Amino acid sequence: MVSAAEMETLNLARADLPPPRGRELTARLKPFLGTPINAVITLACLWLIYRLVTGAWGWLVTRAVLEGGPQACKVGAGACWPFLAAKLRFMIFGFYPYDEHWRPAFAVILFLGAMIVSMIPRFWSRRLLWLWLAVPVICGVLMYGGVFGLPVVSTTNWGGLPLSFMLSSVGLAFGFPLGVVLALARSSKLPAIQVIAIIFIEVVRGVPLVSILFMASVMLPLFMPDGLTVDKLLRAQVAIIIFAGAYIAETVRGGLQAVSKGQHEAAAALGLGYWLSMRKIILPQALKIVIPPLVNIFIGFFQDTTLVTIIGLLDFLDTVRASLRDPNWQGIAVIEGYVFAALVYALFSYGMGSYSRFLERRLKTDHDRSPAH
Repeated sequence: MVSAAEMETLNLARADLPPPRGRELTARLKPFLGTPINAVITLACLWLIYRLVTGAWGWLVTRAVLEGGPQACKVGAGACWPFLAAKLRFMIFGFYPYDEHWRPAFAVILFLGAMIVSMIPRFWSRRLLWLWLAVPVICGVLMYGGVFGLPVVSTTNWGGLPLSFMLSSVGLAFGFPLGVVLALARSSKLPAIQVIAIIFIEVVRGVPLVSILFMASVMLPLFMPDGLTVDKLLRAQVAIIIFAGAYIAETVRGGLQAVSKGQHEAAAALGLGYWLSMRKIILPQALKIVIPPLVNIFIGFFQDTTLVTIIGLLDFLDTVRASLRDPNWQGIAVIEGYVFAALVYALFSYGMGSYSRFLERRLKTDHDRSPAH
């Protein structure tokens, strides 16, 4: 007979021993496998991922056509990289004069540099205002020319990635302050200002962007005096600014409503006027709250610039389509062209999303925070 004390000592000794290797492996895999049904689903997903990765690798690398022309791609079973090599500059710059491609390239680099500087917190100051007043002017001069010995390039020849990037960036840069003003006007206690803001926002948000672009391009010239014309690109840019302002206004208004009433009462108790309390207390908190939906709007508008093709402007996606319509390459590299376009849009969209998460952590908002914070 084993005494109770000896049995307890034996159990403690067994508890100190490491579990068998099979049991330890099962314990580690349990969060991934769970029930038998979950285990089957997990294995099926792993098999599907494996097939997708191996298939993509084979199409992109092992079976890809690296040299030659359309004929080599016709007999090949993988990606047609010669197509991208032949059409890359056209897809990026469109019908902009070939020898002047350095101008839109430098303009885009300058614009991206200004955006990167603006994203770094230590550079946040009023000097950024001067930067953003100068950069669009310099980019416009580079793109259009006519000074410093640069040949004039009509806006009808602008296209590709620089056009998409500038339409979305300038549209959002001017649409954001317009949206903030409209949000404050709609939240105003003055009936006349509130009614005007409501009518403007609801009318603009009630129609698709295609309709506004069509009105700006086709209908607006009919109401203008004879001999007076406005550049098609400028009309499209104004339409995008108006549309972006209306959507941003509603998002900012939601942030204003989310700020507690106590903040308004605290500002009034300090003797702050309406504009000072909005600028110092209410509006900063409202903008912090709506960072995720604002970034969602920014990403959407960057992608919606493809709609300008209906008014005759050749954006990045349309230059890709035009490359695919080349008789020499037609029907050969369709997947390659759209995959390239998707990667470019995904890169910019991912960058904006990543920066929004950084901004949330920097401003210490309640979004995307871990319990340790």
